[in-house]
Amino acid sequence: MEPDGRGAKMGKRLPTKYAGVFFREVPRVGGRPGEQERAYYVLYRRDGKLIETMVGREHRDGMTPARANQRRALLAEGREETRQEKREQEKAHAEAHAARPTIARLWALYRESKPNLKGVVTDENRYQRHIVPAFADKTPAEIDPLSVDRFRVRLGKTLTPKTVANVLELLRRIINFGARRGLCDSRLKIRLPKVDNLRTEDLSPEQLSRLLAALDASENQPVARIMRMALFTGMRRGEIVKLEWRDLDFERGFIVLRDPKGGQAQRIPMNAQARDLLLSLPRESDFVFPGREGKQRVEVRRAARRICDAAGLPRDFRPMHGLRHAFASMLASSGQVDLYTLQRLLTHKSAAMTARYAHLRDETLQRAAAVAGEIMEQAQTQAGQDKKIVNLADHRKG
Repeated sequence: MEPDGRGAKMGKRLPTKYAGVFFREVPRVGGRPGEQERAYYVLYRRDGKLIETMVGREHRDGMTPARANQRRALLAEGREETRQEKREQEKAHAEAHAARPTIARLWALYRESKPNLKGVVTDENRYQRHIVPAFADKTPAEIDPLSVDRFRVRLGKTLTPKTVANVLELLRRIINFGARRGLCDSRLKIRLPKVDNLRTEDLSPEQLSRLLAALDASENQPVARIMRMALFTGMRRGEIVKLEWRDLDFERGFIVLRDPKGGQAQRIPMNAQARDLLLSLPRESDFVFPGREGKQRVEVRRAARRICDAAGLPRDFRPMHGLRHAFASMLASSGQVDLYTLQRLLTHKSAAMTARYAHLRDETLQRAAAVAGEIMEQAQTQAGQDKKIVNLADHRKG
């Protein structure tokens, strides 16, 4: 039996002239206190089961005994559903809709499955700022290549090609995660735009001198020391701010990089400049370069930008990453460090990333070869002069 379900009290059944159709007197919806109206019910069998259900109210729904009888016939034949069946279907539909593998749901599951995800703050920002407005409520099956292409073009109007590629890569990563878990279809292929990621930055001797002077003069010495550490070691910003005193081996002269970008812990040598800098720092926290209240520092960029501006460096010089490139460029240009050693110092996982500095090393080799050529040319000139002296001596003897 199915009750009214609308808060009406179940009164006595009152018959109509139609078999299986009856009504109950119930409080009128929206009526005056004590005012009644008829709520019509029908009884019928379906699949051998006796069902009672309300089909409508006298005033609210305009229900009459004749209309109730028509509804009874439709319900008994299965051509119409009861209110409860409709509510159950609506509930099932809502639950199915909520369980759809939308990008939003896949992202939540992805985050949940990777609690220690690297770069999660950056990924979250990209997701919320760019992906949510475009695709959050869509499933991968509802996203077509044209939509992705329009999304790429729209991003390209305000973002750098590298950032556009990063956003698309994040979207692809979310979809691939869902496909691996069997939650969605993986037929959508997202092609990332090609990005020239081989940008290198260097500092001329004059720029380096101005930068060192600006670091000395800066009012923000905590950030100045972080920038010096990047310049002395080539370490990444994230590696420097996560550095703890337990990671420093002064006795053997090494720095341990825990949980670096490459994934596996690495060791890099501690040169004299880095050693002197580290020994000069106060031990006020577990972190070597702490932020507020001794916690890990989170903001460096703005203060570093001001120091670079004070040094008169180009505006496109990236304050922290540029120092890492400057470190690598200086070593490559010296001609004294091979690319494999440079790869180890920069903790690159593959030689492909280090290869961007190969042209600097080639320039050094070319300069060295030019010096050798000059020496040979001088030797040849000298040999020619000596030959003339010898010939002149022979002529005098004759």
